[in-house]
Amino acid sequence: MRCLSAMLWRRREEKPRERLPPRQRWVPKILGWGVEHPGIVRTLPDVERTEWSLEISGMVEKPRAFTWDEFMALPQTESVSDFHCVETWSVKDQRWEGVRFRDLMEVVKPTRDARYVSFECYDGYATSLPIEELEGDDIVLAHRLNGEDLPQPLGGPMRLVVPQKYAYKSAMWLNRIVFMKRDKLGYWESGMYSNTADPWRSDRYRLR
Repeated sequence: MRCLSAMLWRRREEKPRERLPPRQRWVPKILGWGVEHPGIVRTLPDVERTEWSLEISGMVEKPRAFTWDEFMALPQTESVSDFHCVETWSVKDQRWEGVRFRDLMEVVKPTRDARYVSFECYDGYATSLPIEELEGDDIVLAHRLNGEDLPQPLGGPMRLVVPQKYAYKSAMWLNRIVFMKRDKLGYWESGMYSNTADPWRSDRYRLR
């Protein structure tokens, strides 16, 4: 009887999760940023690729500061994933092109004590994630979306994409990455939103 109960429990656990997370709705395209959030971003960062840089520091063996050409020389990939905003909308099958985060880690080599990663942006925004949640095939530093250069209102010239989290974890206009031993709450996580940001648990708001 115990064996049967264990088998039934495993089958329930192995049931595929729904594609659309709870309390979300499908929309046809990713919505832009700026006008609808004037208290956060008054002027969208406008960074030319010739002026763009990506600094990587903290608990890494080989800190780097990439120019655009150096970033483009890294192994490039294409990843298709759904995109989920905490404001209850989702978009199917977005095709991102860029550099897998795990490939970037191969270059800078995080130390054994590195547990978290902070992402900082040209507009002053910041967020963070545990390093083990950044090792998947679909975690991309993206510079193209659906066959076109990533537009400025969506984080161009380059942004982070973490499909299994609400989109406030997918930092836009990225320019600095810091590997850390302890977590550091970002802009939204220090205020109203959850630090775990799991769409399938509808984990939107920070518990106080």
